[in-house]
Amino acid sequence: MSDAADPIAQRALAINLDRQIYGTFAEIGAGQEVARWFFSVGGAAGTVAKSMSAYDMQVSDAIYGKARRYVSRERLEEMLAHEYSLLKERLQETRGTTTRFFAFADTAAAKSHTGAGDWHAWMGSRFQERAGGEPNDVIVHVRMLDGTNPRQQDALGRLGVNLIHACTNHWKNPRQLIELLLEDVGRDRLEIDWVQMRGPAFQDVDNRLLALHLVRIGYTPAVLFGTDGQPLLASEAIRRRRVLVERGRFAPVTKLNLEMLSEAGKLFAVDAPKSGEDDPVVEIMEVTMNNLRDRGQVEDSDFLARVDLLSAVKKLVLVSDLGPFHRLAEYLARRNVERTGVVLGVPLLRELFNESHYRELGGGILEAFGRLFTHAVRLYVYPTRDLIDGRTVTAETLKVAPHLTHLLQHLLANGLIRSIPCEDSALRTYSSEEVRARICSGDPSWKELVDPAVARIIESTGYFGARCDLPTPGKAGG
Repeated sequence: MSDAADPIAQRALAINLDRQIYGTFAEIGAGQEVARWFFSVGGAAGTVAKSMSAYDMQVSDAIYGKARRYVSRERLEEMLAHEYSLLKERLQETRGTTTRFFAFADTAAAKSHTGAGDWHAWMGSRFQERAGGEPNDVIVHVRMLDGTNPRQQDALGRLGVNLIHACTNHWKNPRQLIELLLEDVGRDRLEIDWVQMRGPAFQDVDNRLLALHLVRIGYTPAVLFGTDGQPLLASEAIRRRRVLVERGRFAPVTKLNLEMLSEAGKLFAVDAPKSGEDDPVVEIMEVTMNNLRDRGQVEDSDFLARVDLLSAVKKLVLVSDLGPFHRLAEYLARRNVERTGVVLGVPLLRELFNESHYRELGGGILEAFGRLFTHAVRLYVYPTRDLIDGRTVTAETLKVAPHLTHLLQHLLANGLIRSIPCEDSALRTYSSEEVRARICSGDPSWKELVDPAVARIIESTGYFGARCDLPTPGKAGG
């Protein structure tokens, strides 16, 4: 750790030599991994006012108050508030006009001797961007991907140094601040899946866009947004829950999208009965980065429009870079979801049987389907209408390559693929692209194809009305 050539050591030393920066370190769980860097490089007296580890739960409670969970955002915020307040109380009079104070804290659950548990940590810094200024917070949640405790502790220590250094030097550029967090750590060692910035330095920051940026730069495969449109920590929001996911563009979300989800939910409720009275199914609309990129690069305004409209119909939104369905299933399984239902249309089911999508897998389509259905997953498939003869096509009547017919029949026979019932007269096949095309062309009939709450927002904001560079209308349920 004391290797002077290590970039992490150089950043820690640069902070130690900056006489304006002075603060407190408080770490729970994985030990003094961050503070140790500042002590090991020399000159720590220039930075460290106090370093402590309240490892024992009773000791932690005595300092910060009783906690429901010790590795949680609530505990981290209690630590930051307590330590920063003490620092200001004790040193404001003597150093307040010349010093940028900070309080750093983390609370972590690393791999134990039993090897069990969820290896993750909350980490944050409360800091002044100028002497005498009001404090700002940067808080992140990380998942540790290393397989050993020493490696996990090392990764956390490196991340902590980067966080303090980035807050000190790059607070003016929030996206750059995020991008620097895993420098000389590695994306294969840590996954950052939640971030929040707040305070006067970040008054113009939209944390929804920062969450999107985590996916865009590959720091996490997905981020979850609540029905209020704000980022949620997926591992808390969907842990041990029954989850029903519909994948699509949702630009905008249509009545057909909502109908598919509703009808699939009736089947899912039978297939995955609730375990308790207060256990409603969590309904999630998933937008992949590919769908966000379908008109070129990902635009913030387009992304926010989709989140706003899905929030208006009280749905959670998962923005992911997961691509294949088996990766979605594995992501949810790692968040300890109890049961998963995936809602899709027949055209997308047909694509699932396209073997060209699985060339990178040694086991091809069989490996992909094995990884998909291993995690208590069922597919609920909405019918479509054949473009040539107009006949209704269901999961049962879908034609796939002859050598894959038995695979489809096996999945149907075992209830892993289920058709969503729909009378021919009630079958609808329009897509969000068709709705968007009507909006762009000034055809008022688009309002009949979306929820009234969605229509009101589109009318008041002008979402989708100014962009008519539309692709060819896509498939049902898109």
